Amino acid sequence: MNKINGYTEEEAKSLVEYISEGKKRGQTLSGLFEGYAKKTGRAKGSVRNYYYALLRSTGDARVKQMLRGKNLKAEKIVPFSEEETDKILRQILEQKQRGISVRRAVLNLSGGDDKLMLRYQNKYRNVLTKQPERLEKIMRECGESGGDGARARLEEEINGLYDRLAESLKAENKKLTQIVKRLTDENALLKLQLKNSY
Repeated sequence: MNKINGYTEEEAKSLVEYISEGKKRGQTLSGLFEGYAKKTGRAKGSVRNYYYALLRSTGDARVKQMLRGKNLKAEKIVPFSEEETDKILRQILEQKQRGISVRRAVLNLSGGDDKLMLRYQNKYRNVLTKQPERLEKIMRECGESGGDGARARLEEEINGLYDRLAESLKAENKKLTQIVKRLTDENALLKLQLKNSY
């Protein structure tokens, strides 16, 4: 069976049709990803990632064919400059000092724009994971004490993020295990039927 980035060709076509029809009805991509995830038992993030990977598969003739006339495109994301990154981090940390969660802070900063909120959240998590010293520096600039307390809070946030990601992966793995078991059972039944038909 031919696969396109991990999905069967039929699954890829199904996703393209689902998104295309939903967009015609005025639905948001986020809502469509969520709906398709529920329909197929996949994680919303996995559906979103697959959709964008599919749109970037411009060298695959099958993908070109299934996207033809669908008016689906991935918007080019312009990365944050270093100054913009520091400004975003500073604004998030200032809100955190007032007891506001990171999630609420990025929602406030984005003005309710889902795409922008996701970009802010991803940028914060990326810096938190890969550049904790940068956050510590900005925390000190914002008047929050750095040092061991700040590092402990950062480590706690990193651990919390890790735990949430691990839980999400466990849930997705459980779903996939159930699907594999079901398909294995169906395959065994089909083999038995085929054997009995001779």
